[in-house]
Amino acid sequence: MLLRPVALLLVLLTASPSLAVETMRIAMSEGKDEVLLSGQGLAMGMDVEEASFQSLGKSRVTVRRRGRKLELNGAPIVGDAVRFRAGWVSDDAGVPGDAPIRAGDMEVRGDVVVRLYRDGLQLINVIPLEDYLAAVLGSEMPVSFPLEALKAQAVASRTYALQKKLEAYGSAFYMGSSVLHQVYGGVNSEDSRTRAAVEATRGEVLTYELAPIEAYFHASCGGHTESGQAALQRDLPYLQAVDCPCGKLPASRWTATVSEQELREALEGSPDGLRIAGRTATHRVTRVATAGGVSLDGARFRQRLGYTKLKSLDFEVERTSRGYQFTGRGYGHGAGLCQWGSKVLAEGGWSYKEILSHYYPGAELQQLY
Repeated sequence: MLLRPVALLLVLLTASPSLAVETMRIAMSEGKDEVLLSGQGLAMGMDVEEASFQSLGKSRVTVRRRGRKLELNGAPIVGDAVRFRAGWVSDDAGVPGDAPIRAGDMEVRGDVVVRLYRDGLQLINVIPLEDYLAAVLGSEMPVSFPLEALKAQAVASRTYALQKKLEAYGSAFYMGSSVLHQVYGGVNSEDSRTRAAVEATRGEVLTYELAPIEAYFHASCGGHTESGQAALQRDLPYLQAVDCPCGKLPASRWTATVSEQELREALEGSPDGLRIAGRTATHRVTRVATAGGVSLDGARFRQRLGYTKLKSLDFEVERTSRGYQFTGRGYGHGAGLCQWGSKVLAEGGWSYKEILSHYYPGAELQQLY
């Protein structure tokens, strides 16, 4: 893979001159009508990129929702959103704060936006992309994995984040902080090894036809990754089924016992005669059926039973005296980078560039900034 500048993306993604860094807007939580924020040197401003901030002279403040308005320590706030940063010294417009700030039960770098949302409040972390990635890596991959595997994950996560930003540009937030996007645990998820991996790959992204790819990843594929079409209904040329060494690892094997009642609820009918009615070329289940005529898409079946119980769609099932025994391989949807496979390849001497080429065939590694 070649490293080269991407002029078009640079125009699209480069932050304003005053901002000087690429930032992300990550939804942290929502629903509550009150939130406590704390940090040294708290300051407040409007939720715009070049906002002016005013020192609050406090290290702790409470924001409440009162009908369709916001209150700060009981005093009304103009507007439906307010932005906080810690470590504020002067009005350096647009640059997220350097000091961590705690909002509710999560401590993060950058700024925190509190805004009216539905019937409560929503918290959004506005954070430099590279700081965000250091915490994502600590949430998504064991920090004990080889550095080349962590670097591969850093590039995949950066690419995924930028693609989501382009997709949602102009929205109040670009991504969530759960497994539905990328797991993000804030400051507590950072580690010296995750920061090293992020710094070593700073600004590197995977592209296809000069656009960031949809860099999906998962924990373990069980021996073969899955195509984007089969796993995610995303027919993308760089998400193809490839062989993976993780299939030899004990970590890729799993079993689960599911009661008849759990299956009845998932199937919305009797599980008698439960059988696998279809598979992909990589052995993943596409449909299950029963003797009573129930037929359910494999992905929906897994969702209803729970992703942590039915860890993948590469499984066999049999009825036992204790219920239904599922025996499977892999953990996750199976498309794109396999994290445990990356570990094995890195331990075998592969570089992060070689790992990325293997799991995203046809994608190019390019220097964005």
